[in-house]
Amino acid sequence: MRIGVMGTGAMAAALGGAWGRAGHEVFVGGRDGAAAAALAGRIGAAGHGSPAAAAAYGEVALLAVPAGEAPALAREHAAALAGRTVVDCTNPLEPGPGGVMLSITPGQSVAALIGAAAPGAHVVKAFNLAHSSVWERPVGVFGPVPPAVPFCTDDAGAAGRVVELITGMGWSPMPAGGLDRAAYVEATAAFAIGVWWAGGSPRLAFPEALA
Repeated sequence: MRIGVMGTGAMAAALGGAWGRAGHEVFVGGRDGAAAAALAGRIGAAGHGSPAAAAAYGEVALLAVPAGEAPALAREHAAALAGRTVVDCTNPLEPGPGGVMLSITPGQSVAALIGAAAPGAHVVKAFNLAHSSVWERPVGVFGPVPPAVPFCTDDAGAAGRVVELITGMGWSPMPAGGLDRAAYVEATAAFAIGVWWAGGSPRLAFPEALA
């Protein structure tokens, strides 16, 4: 697939690099042209340019910017994003007195706000539950069972493209419902990241029942 990465930060580098290694054609778009060029060179991208160029590049666009900026970026490029699969990997988080908290109205999600800002786009919430460094590691280091990537979307075509992206990285897709479920995935990130920052392991909180 042809993928336009909108952003030049850690998640843009990690996911763009992973997709490039999986054989996809990646284009890096950023407001800072020098940063976009540097990231494109680092991950072996097919090209680089502006966010507008990335939005119009291919079948898939990744919004890899701070959560508070993502809806506005989607609105700015809504015409170019129409008909495309738009992957939202953001987490709306802020520090609170007891740990990491959501920085969004309860029940809302950044993914839904992106969908409202670019109503012609096919938004998918995915890749937000692991630190950027995780996507850069060989999947075999996690054991014999491929780890899962939960994703939420209302569009079957977008789901198929994201499944291809996930499996091409060696991970396992985990359908988590429609975009109305994205708020739960974002809240799960707040919980998991809070546990990590406290020195714990969130996966230990989800043992599977014995058959």
